[in-house]
Amino acid sequence: MDFLFILLTFIALLFLFLFLAFSFFLLSCFIGNSIKDPKYPPAEGTVFGQIFYFNRLYDYQTEQAKTHKTFRLLAPGQSEFYTTDPRNIEHILKTQFEKYPKGKYNEDILNDLFGKGIFAVDGEKWRQQRKLASYEFSTRVLRDFSCSVFRKSGAKLVRLISEFSDAGVVFDMQDILMRCTLDSIFKVGFGVELNCLEGSSNEGTAFTRAFDDSNALIYWRYVDPSWKLKRFLNIGSEAKLKKNVKIIDGFVHGLIKTKREKLTLQQDSNDKEDILSRFLVESKKDPEKMNDQYLRDIILNFMIAGKDTSANTLSWFFYMLCRNPLVQEKVAQEVKDVTGSQEAEANIDEFVAKITEAALEKMHYLHAALTETLRLYPAVPVDGRVAEKDDILPDGYSVKNGDAIYYMSYSMGRMTYIWGDDAEEFRPERWLNNGIFQPESPFKFIAFHAGPRTCLGKDFAYRQMKILSTALLRFFRFKLADETRNITYKTMLTLHINGDLPLFAVSR
Repeated sequence: MDFLFILLTFIALLFLFLFLAFSFFLLSCFIGNSIKDPKYPPAEGTVFGQIFYFNRLYDYQTEQAKTHKTFRLLAPGQSEFYTTDPRNIEHILKTQFEKYPKGKYNEDILNDLFGKGIFAVDGEKWRQQRKLASYEFSTRVLRDFSCSVFRKSGAKLVRLISEFSDAGVVFDMQDILMRCTLDSIFKVGFGVELNCLEGSSNEGTAFTRAFDDSNALIYWRYVDPSWKLKRFLNIGSEAKLKKNVKIIDGFVHGLIKTKREKLTLQQDSNDKEDILSRFLVESKKDPEKMNDQYLRDIILNFMIAGKDTSANTLSWFFYMLCRNPLVQEKVAQEVKDVTGSQEAEANIDEFVAKITEAALEKMHYLHAALTETLRLYPAVPVDGRVAEKDDILPDGYSVKNGDAIYYMSYSMGRMTYIWGDDAEEFRPERWLNNGIFQPESPFKFIAFHAGPRTCLGKDFAYRQMKILSTALLRFFRFKLADETRNITYKTMLTLHINGDLPLFAVSR
C-alpha cells in the first residue's frame, strides 16, 4: 500500500509539474508580445496551436494568409511572423540581408541533422561553403558530367517503367523518382554508384529511409515545445531521431573514408568530376576546420538540395500531368518536335543522346510546366530568418530583435493578389509569352529563394528534371491508378507526397 501511495503521489506530482510547465509556456507567449498593438501584425494564435493542424499545416497557413498577408503566431519571449508579401520577402532576403540571418533559433533546431552545413549556418562558414559551391556549380566539368549522369539515369528509368508498362501493373512513381535522384546525386555529388534504382543497395535504402524520417522529425521540432526535454531524456521523437542520425552518420563517414582512400591512390589525376572530391582537395588546405564532421554536414546539405528538391518536384509534376492530360500531351509533343523524334525509337540510348543542352533550351513549354509545378508545390514550402535588430517591414509592421520571420512559398502560389484569380489552377501558359518562357521576380516566385542565398543548384535541378521528364514523356503516357484518391503532402522540411503515387504507364 505504501508503494502504491508513493507511486500515485509521484504520478500526481508529475502531472502537476507538466500542467504548470505548459501553463508557464502558454503564459510566456502572451507576456511582452504587444498583442493588440497595431504596429505588429495580427496575432492568429500561438506556435503550439500548429500541432492541431500539423498534417495540413501549409493549407492552414494559406487560409490565414488569405485573410492577412502578414500575420504572427506567439511564442515564448518572441513572435513568429508569417508573410506572403513579396515586398517583405525582398526586404529580409536582399535589401536588409545582414539584419536577417538564419539565427540561433533555426540553427538549434536543424543542427542534429544538418550540422554546420550551408543551409543551417550564417557568417564565415556560410560564406566559405557558398564560395566553394558557387565555383563548383559554374564549372563546365560538373555541367558535362551531370548531364551524362542524368541521361544514363533517364535511360534506366525508361527501361524500368517499360517493365511495368508491358506487364500492365501499377507502380509508385514517387519511390522510383526518389531512388533515381538519389543515385544521381551520389554519382554527381560524391562519385559513388549507389544503384538504388535497381534495388541492389540495401545500405543506401536504409540511409535514405533514415534521412527522410529525420527530415520529418526535425520539422516537428518547430511545433513541439518539449523537444529539448525529449532530447535530454532520449525519449519519443527525439530518441527516434537520434537513432536515425546514427545510421546517417555511419553511412556518410564511411563514404568520406572510402573517397579519401581512392583520392590518395589517384592523387596525380586532375579528373575529379564529383563535388565531394573537390571539397576533399580543398580540405587539405585547412584540415582542422574542414574535418570529417564538417564534410559530413556539407554532404547532407547537398543531399536535401539534390535529392529531395528534384524528386519531390518531379513527383508533383507527373501528378499534375495526370490531372491535366492536355498539358501532358503538349509537353510530349514538344519533346518530339525538339528532338526530331516522331516515331518510336528502337534504341533508348540513341534517344537520350539527343537530349542535349541545346535541345533542353528549346523546350519552353516543359520548362514552364515544371516551373508551374514549383509555383504550386515548392520543394521547400516554408523557410525563414530571424531578426537581429528591431526593424520595420515594407508593409509597415514592426519587428523586434529575436522575432522569426517565415515566408510561405506554398501559400504564395495560391494568393490571387500575386497570381490572379486563377492562382490555384495549374496553367503553364502563365509563364509563356509568344511561346517563350518568361521568368518572374524571385521575390514573387520564391521556390529557389532569392538574394545572396539564392539556390546555386537551380540550373542543375532544372537540367536533371528536364532530362528525366523528356525521356519518360517520349516513351510513355501516364495515368493515375485511382482518380478518386486525394493526393496530399507530408509535413516536413521538403514537400513530399504523403505515401505513394500509384501510376499506370502506357507506351506511346
